[in-house]
Amino acid sequence: MRLVIARCSVDYAGRLNAHLPLATRVLMHKGDGSLLIHSDGGSYKPLNWMSPPCRLDHGEIDEELASAGVVEVWKVTHQKTGDALTVRIHEILSDTTHDLGIDPGLIKDGVESDLQRLLAEQVELIADGATLVRREYPTAIGPVDLLVRDADGVAIAVEVKRRGDIDGVEQLTRYLDLLGRDPLLTGIQGVFAAQEIKPQARTLATDRGIRCVTLDYEAMKGIDSGVPTLF
Repeated sequence: MRLVIARCSVDYAGRLNAHLPLATRVLMHKGDGSLLIHSDGGSYKPLNWMSPPCRLDHGEIDEELASAGVVEVWKVTHQKTGDALTVRIHEILSDTTHDLGIDPGLIKDGVESDLQRLLAEQVELIADGATLVRREYPTAIGPVDLLVRDADGVAIAVEVKRRGDIDGVEQLTRYLDLLGRDPLLTGIQGVFAAQEIKPQARTLATDRGIRCVTLDYEAMKGIDSGVPTLF
């Protein structure tokens, strides 16, 4: 990645035309060919940009540009649309290049796999005295997230979501229908567990005899949220 801090003006021509007058900006030319132009504001959003596939070429400095103080011209052209981003640089204040290597990608905290793992370790949140039978318990239409047994030995199928909606309840209903045909799981119950459960999903679950459990992810991780509680 090349990072250039420069006094420049920018013109975009294509499906729309846009102009950025002369000012100091950050030019970010990434390894994928894209060019992003940032100011010292606007958070993460660039003032203008060109997404790949595109190509950066250096234009010639004619007498008119030279007399106006232009020292470099960058022209970035989109290879499919023909849109063009032209950067006229008057002064380069900093110019550095960095090899960032291969990025592993964003790892989200609080995804369903994390909730499932934590709940498998804390099955007492499902029922007092509960024990885990298996995570990803197989069925003919896919695995149910958790299968546990309560203190009386009753099997409970648990579907875990970050945000519980009607589709999740329908999914658990199908699992319960299949699992209930197994004589070893006679009388199996269902629990729909999520950080947030939509009212329509809660109503449907209750109608089908499925119990809803709202998960406090921070508490499950052992982190104090800092919100005062009565008990």
